[in-house]
Amino acid sequence: MERSDGEYMAFAETMGVRFKDIDLLREAFTHRSYLNEHRNLKTGHNERLEFLGDAVLELVITEYLFRKYPDEPEGRLTAYRSALVNTNSIADAAVRWGMNDYLLLSKGESKDTGRARQYILANTFEAVIGAVYLDQGYDKAKEFIANSLFNEIDKVVQQRLWQDAKSRFQEESQERTGITPSYIVQKETGPDHDKRFMIGLYIGDDLIATGEGRSKQDAEQAAAQAGLEKKGWV
Repeated sequence: MERSDGEYMAFAETMGVRFKDIDLLREAFTHRSYLNEHRNLKTGHNERLEFLGDAVLELVITEYLFRKYPDEPEGRLTAYRSALVNTNSIADAAVRWGMNDYLLLSKGESKDTGRARQYILANTFEAVIGAVYLDQGYDKAKEFIANSLFNEIDKVVQQRLWQDAKSRFQEESQERTGITPSYIVQKETGPDHDKRFMIGLYIGDDLIATGEGRSKQDAEQAAAQAGLEKKGWV
């Protein structure tokens, strides 16, 4: 639903930002699909702002991690950063700010839920960063990112979210049971160009969890994540 300038200004206030050009924030919330149904809209869609915001986000997080963990090697810092700025993490940040209520989407896109909506929210979060950067400069963008994400890093490190689910499950399984887990394809569906796989995660002969995905690798990761949650190893 289209929002007034006043409503966008009020949203910006919650972020601690006073926009000089509120159309930048409106554009950050405008999905490409919305313009297809509202061709008379003066602002553009948010993809260019997303491109800019992604770069600002990466720089801010990289600098923060570099200073916070002076003794960690580059590879570990890269893993921390990936976990902190992945789709799930920044989509969650967008939800915490209430961005979902300001999205400008087509009627079709507005019905999307789950993973599709997460991607839209993550992209919007980056676009908002781009808008703040253009309107207010680097320091204000850094402040917004800090308020959104810096306090998440302790959870990322303590819960080892910087590792992929398969690596985490294997470490836990070997440490707790002495057994290396295995993955077995349970089912394949769909034509060759659009396959879906269901894979079972086993410790020895015991089926722990299953996962689905468009590739065996994705299905294994999904099964490992489900296994971590089922075992309480998260």
